[in-house]
Amino acid sequence: MTIFKKAAAGTASLLAALALVGGVPAAAHADGSSAGNSDFPQQAQPRVELVLDVSGSMRAADLGGMTRIAAAQRALGEVVDALPDEDQVGLRTLGATYPGRDKARGCKDSQQVVPVGPLDRTEIKTAVATLRPTGWTPIGLALTKAAADLKAGGDDTATRRIVLITDGEDDCAPPNPCDVARALAAEGTHLTVDTLGLTLDDKVRRQLTCIAEATGGTYTAITSEDQLTKRLTQLVKRKADPLAPPAATTGSADCTNAPTVTPGVWTDREGFQETRWYKVEVSAGQELRAAVSLAVDRQVHPNYAVTLRATSTVGRELARSVGAGTGRSDLVSTGLRTDGSGAGTVCLAVANAFSADAGVRTTPGFPVELSVALVPAAVAPSGFTSGLGTGWVLVGVLAALGLVAGLLIGWLARFRVAIWREP
Repeated sequence: MTIFKKAAAGTASLLAALALVGGVPAAAHADGSSAGNSDFPQQAQPRVELVLDVSGSMRAADLGGMTRIAAAQRALGEVVDALPDEDQVGLRTLGATYPGRDKARGCKDSQQVVPVGPLDRTEIKTAVATLRPTGWTPIGLALTKAAADLKAGGDDTATRRIVLITDGEDDCAPPNPCDVARALAAEGTHLTVDTLGLTLDDKVRRQLTCIAEATGGTYTAITSEDQLTKRLTQLVKRKADPLAPPAATTGSADCTNAPTVTPGVWTDREGFQETRWYKVEVSAGQELRAAVSLAVDRQVHPNYAVTLRATSTVGRELARSVGAGTGRSDLVSTGLRTDGSGAGTVCLAVANAFSADAGVRTTPGFPVELSVALVPAAVAPSGFTSGLGTGWVLVGVLAALGLVAGLLIGWLARFRVAIWREP
């Protein structure tokens, strides 16, 4: 549950699987058209700081039998190994050093253990390996200090990202971490905070959602070490993508009046059981790939779904994909691809099947992120391989082989009989 600000991730693993690539989304105009992006300036190398909760509650062993801290340590190690050397990455902890009950001291417990700079795998992995769950959970303080870490020594135009990994609600307020996030966003320093919650606790979910929403980041509820590794990899790698922030648009109730979206990432909001339409112009020889993620940022009934459809302007369905949820996840995603067989306008429809009890807020709508890419269409097979693809040539080949084999076996059998009858 979150307002999204991300490049083609997503959902997470889904966007990577679809290999979404493309240009920067142009700003959406009031008339639904898109402006060009050729004047977008080259950005400085983005910077990211990982903020890891090492408070006492991270000892809990509820992530597939692993403790929360062990899952975080393993995930961070795998992520660091996968990053390129030039990435600007740092590490800050909270609750890592003071085990006592003095709240005043415990709520000052946040240290930058690896400065933000060119990736030093050994330093980060060594620092992470030595951490043991210890103290309090001063999230507000850690966010404030992490923002200062990213700003220090960096280009003022660089995009900055904080990835907060925690299992608990801040127990040191003030400062309230939501207020801290809002204040950081108001500074206009290109800062985004993504939050990863290692628990399904509702209070934690609400607080981490508030932090992410205030800065245009994402919140993800984590239930396993594998999920943590994948999502963390997406978030950290995304920081190296010099795309503009996702562009806002407003889908329409039908394709005729839908806004045109270009390759990139777009955000919108969608109400309960609503369908919103968007248009994409596809050129000859191109294949459309699209993915949508919808954040469940309020209490809804379990067993919900999000549907993404691609149709022609006359309503002929080109592709369809459905993503379903059972209430254990705060994000539901799905994606599709067209076959690249034709050019023209493709209509994308995003629909949801959410319901909730009376009294649950209905406005604003659920945060939606739509990722669009246009890639070269796959070359259609031809000749013999085309026949194999359709199956008819393969059937013919197998039939011929069977006939030859039958004749050969029959001839050998007759030969053996003839030999046996000789005096």
